[in-house]
Amino acid sequence: MSEETSTPTHTTTPTPRARGTATTRTGGTSGTRTGTAAGGVLLAGTVAAGLVAGTYYAFACAVMPALARGDDRTYVEVMRAVNDVIQNPVFFTAFFGAPLLTGVSAWRLRGTEGRGWIWAGFLACALAFLVTVACNVPLNDALTRPGAPHTLRERFEDPWVAWNAVRTVVSTVAVGCLGRGLWVVGRR
Repeated sequence: MSEETSTPTHTTTPTPRARGTATTRTGGTSGTRTGTAAGGVLLAGTVAAGLVAGTYYAFACAVMPALARGDDRTYVEVMRAVNDVIQNPVFFTAFFGAPLLTGVSAWRLRGTEGRGWIWAGFLACALAFLVTVACNVPLNDALTRPGAPHTLRERFEDPWVAWNAVRTVVSTVAVGCLGRGLWVVGRR
């Protein structure tokens, strides 16, 4: 007669928690790929997105309404100057950094709570970037061509202001989503 005895074994089967982090049934964590580095990238992306949204907002609230009060020649000259000086490393760091850093953080934090907010923020950053590149920049380029100030302004002002409003709203939504994602990730 054979007697079967069963000895309880202590298992440490991982249960998923966040991508790259597993908790064992006995507690504790093993291996972290997410954490402070990914959170730092998310913070940097959120700050960059905020700077870009603030730039667009300043144009919507102050720069364009002030220019609208001026004559055609002044309007065209000032917008040409603005379009020239804004192409600098400080602005480009935020402009290119926002979608890049938020994309990296969305990927790195894809298995964490709050990932939906981070992905939404990334997509909004990317959309604001695309609106700028596809709509505002071609209008800026057209303004550099020779022509009568009245004609140049007439072709530029209304479409540029409208597209700026779109990118302002979209980039502000991005900041809100990224801020919420940052808060959720920071609570873990």
